[in-house]
Amino acid sequence: MDLVYEIRSWNAGREPERLRLKYQVMRGDAFRFLRGTCHLFYGRLPAAGIFRSAPLTWACGDLHLENFGSYKGDNRLAYFDLNDFDEAALAPATWDLVRMLTSIRLAADGYRATAAQAQESCVAFLDAYAAALGVGKAYWIERETAEGLVRTLLDDVRHRARPEFLDRRTQRKGRKRRIIVDGSHALAASAAQRAAVTDFMDAYAATQAHGHFFKVIDVARRIAGTGSLGLDRYAILVEGKGSPDANYLIDLKEAAPSALAPWVGIKQPRWKTEAERVVTVQRRMQAVSMAFLRPMMMGDKSYILRALQPTEDRIAIDHPGVVGGEFARAVATMGRLTAWAQLRSAGRGGADGADDLVAWGAKRKWKARLLEVSEHCAAQCRTDSKAYDAAYDAGAFDV
Repeated sequence: MDLVYEIRSWNAGREPERLRLKYQVMRGDAFRFLRGTCHLFYGRLPAAGIFRSAPLTWACGDLHLENFGSYKGDNRLAYFDLNDFDEAALAPATWDLVRMLTSIRLAADGYRATAAQAQESCVAFLDAYAAALGVGKAYWIERETAEGLVRTLLDDVRHRARPEFLDRRTQRKGRKRRIIVDGSHALAASAAQRAAVTDFMDAYAATQAHGHFFKVIDVARRIAGTGSLGLDRYAILVEGKGSPDANYLIDLKEAAPSALAPWVGIKQPRWKTEAERVVTVQRRMQAVSMAFLRPMMMGDKSYILRALQPTEDRIAIDHPGVVGGEFARAVATMGRLTAWAQLRSAGRGGADGADDLVAWGAKRKWKARLLEVSEHCAAQCRTDSKAYDAAYDAGAFDV
């Protein structure tokens, strides 16, 4: 495989400024490299065995440690759940699982965990996943039912107020706010981009009962994530419930084709747009959807619209618990959430039923095989990451 060609081809046509940032953050960190090269990861998976025989499920498509986090649902309650579905597709249950296990191993590398500690966390994830499938019922995590690092996170975000959140992302002058353009979270939008986004939001507001809520105050190009960097993405400051401290921030993100779908060999539903795919699967798999979540069209591209919230956050994988029992407890919670998401979406749009998942979860051989394959995947990713670093330093990814 020509690593440079594969990565450059996948990212062809993306916005240069944010693509340059993507290539930068992928350098020197195998975990970030994994996040930025989803297409490479799935292209290397075995073509048979558990990667074909496991029950068909709806997959988020990019399951990794930082794809779990807190957010406020459209019922105004805070949850901890899977929260990124850009690569969502119909796939055998094992495809999400092996990517998650690989991410655990690579993240553990970065914080000097031993191979035994990484293996312990992988086993904790799979055991919790299988036990949750065995119950056969989808539950959810909110503050009252959380424990360990997840409970600490939800306790923390519970006290976050909108004015403080806005103060971190915007500058206030009198009763007006403007998005902070710092090169880390946001870049300036051109006049044409501002006009296009404002026209889009005006049209959307005209369809809403409280259209004034979506009146645009400011627009910037948003910097977030790894895999999606270089795609169109905007942070939009809107009037919300009143300026200056009840303004809202909206995320408008271009939806691209799934990196998983071309490799999985399963006939996918016909979606009207890529954004419809992402939002539909997200609504099926999450216990409660994020506020304002919906697929949209702007020009000839599809976008995912949702609110940005004070309650959004992730467990820091550099937490001291990453090498101890607290981290294993956290990934066990993630294992249960993965099982519940698959059970919740079972039988929908071509996925196998919940009974098929329950029966498969009771078997044992697939666990050992997944642990074995994830070790190989992590080793391959480390090798690819080093090759990428050398190519990057040689200028192969200059944008």
